[in-house]
Amino acid sequence: MKRLLAHLALFIVALIYGGNYLVAKGLMPDLVGPSGFIVLRVTGALILFGILLFLRPERVERVDLPRIAFCGLTGVGINMLLFFNGLSMTSPVNASLIMTINPILVLLASAVMLGQPIVRQRLVGVIIGGIGAAAILIWSSAGSKVHATWQGDLMILLNATSYAFYLVAVKPLMAKYRPLTVIAWVFIFGWVLTTPIGWSQASEIDWALFGLREWCGVLYVVLATTFFVYLLNVFALKELPPTVVSVYIYLQPLIAVLLSMAQAKWGGTDYMVDAGWPLLAFGSLIFLGVYLVGKPIQQSANKA
Repeated sequence: MKRLLAHLALFIVALIYGGNYLVAKGLMPDLVGPSGFIVLRVTGALILFGILLFLRPERVERVDLPRIAFCGLTGVGINMLLFFNGLSMTSPVNASLIMTINPILVLLASAVMLGQPIVRQRLVGVIIGGIGAAAILIWSSAGSKVHATWQGDLMILLNATSYAFYLVAVKPLMAKYRPLTVIAWVFIFGWVLTTPIGWSQASEIDWALFGLREWCGVLYVVLATTFFVYLLNVFALKELPPTVVSVYIYLQPLIAVLLSMAQAKWGGTDYMVDAGWPLLAFGSLIFLGVYLVGKPIQQSANKA
């Protein structure tokens, strides 16, 4: 029963992330500047995580603070700032496709930080996935696009790269402390890094322009995308291996595309206007690359 609930939790996570591309995009940059939105997101999540940590305190050793600060930089600061600024400049469809390259980037980050070798099969996957991501950037810069830009796509790619380094760096901390303790401290450092950058935009928000729909959008990003997603992921990781958890990343572009189509049909912004077979083909290359990177390596039967 718990495994079934874990799969349900991962599906909800994918659904929330898929919806976040459209919800956040709909508020930026007209109502909320992307960097200012991050201040709202990080501040709100930090308060909630801080309350939970206060109820169940755990001491963090001083020797681990530099690593936690690095995780705050890569997992919150650079990651979130680049993602929202990139999303404000490109299509949710492009952004969701590029984000699926994350497992490949985690492999590269592990090679850089831990010295882990990359075997031939995974190297081929890295190359194929890299070609797919580069092709999306080039395609976005060619011709006239309504919503997609190569600058926005590049920011999304750099955001995924930053998050990959975070995932590698945070693993020892997760093994040493409770996940809640780690994420609360990571958000503390992330708040220190993002607030000076985004404060100007956050202070310029005209809340009088916000109706029920806009308020729901802000709450969605702060509560669902940041807070609830973390809790659901932690629950799922307790019941399922990371390889199974990572498969659900493929649902994000599918959900983003379906929601974009539904939004256009109901009279909202048509983010599918830039989509076409080239984008789908390049996205397929990323999927193939991620598959090769995640596929178990076949050991030689004659190996001594």
